[in-house]
Amino acid sequence: MGGRSSNSKASSSSNKNTTYGTTTTSNPYITSTTNNNGTITNWQDGTALQSVNNFVNNNIDNLLNEYLNPSLNNTTNQAKMDLYRRTLNDETRKNLENNIISPLAQRNMIRSSQATDLYNNLAKQNNDAISDYATSLLASSQDNTANTINNLMNYVLQGWNVINGNQALSLNTSQGNANTTSNTTSKSSSRGFSS
Repeated sequence: MGGRSSNSKASSSSNKNTTYGTTTTSNPYITSTTNNNGTITNWQDGTALQSVNNFVNNNIDNLLNEYLNPSLNNTTNQAKMDLYRRTLNDETRKNLENNIISPLAQRNMIRSSQATDLYNNLAKQNNDAISDYATSLLASSQDNTANTINNLMNYVLQGWNVINGNQALSLNTSQGNANTTSNTTSKSSSRGFSS
């Protein structure tokens, strides 16, 4: 006596594939293109955000060095120092001549050795004033550089906010244009015995 029994099962699985629509989204500063491979963003040539970004990338090392090691030799500080020195020397010479030496000389109350002493004392006072100004200039230069770095970094971050917003818009638009396809595969299996 024999018997035969068979059990069959059918199963199916489905796969969904989403293909994003290629989308290009632009604003005055950047262009973002999204497809199934992701989003690529490029600066619009010649825009302010591109210029700031390039300037910061090309100069941040120098700016940080200038902040950490302020110097009187940079162009701005040298110009300020030269102007201060010239103005101080001119004003001091005029005041000495007009308010001290000339009035005393007109009254025959000053000798040339006394005038020389006055000039020498004046030169020492001016050198001290220039030294104090140099110290102050270095401190203010460091503050100015810190403010410049801070402002530039804020501009760069604003640029990245523009990028993030445009990329999100491009991705949303691409998702809205997406196509979804489904593939269903069927499998059947059987188990049985016979004797």
